[in-house]
Amino acid sequence: MSSNTPIISVSPEIMSGTPVFTGTRVPIQTLLDYLKAGDSIDDFLDGFPTVTKEQVITFLEEVEKEIISKVA
Repeated sequence: MSSNTPIISVSPEIMSGTPVFTGTRVPIQTLLDYLKAGDSIDDFLDGFPTVTKEQVITFLEEVEKEIISKVA
């Protein structure tokens, strides 16, 4: 079974089902690891050029909405 959004894709055929940025093999977790380590979005994008800045910003905006909806 596959699950896809404009931002996140999950498929057993890609990275064994790890959530990745749609159209790439870059795990979402990798972005989170970069940010937790204090790296910038630009640092992440330099290391993973198949991910667009728009994808990263949209992902972070969706996470923000989700968190706010849970506490509001």
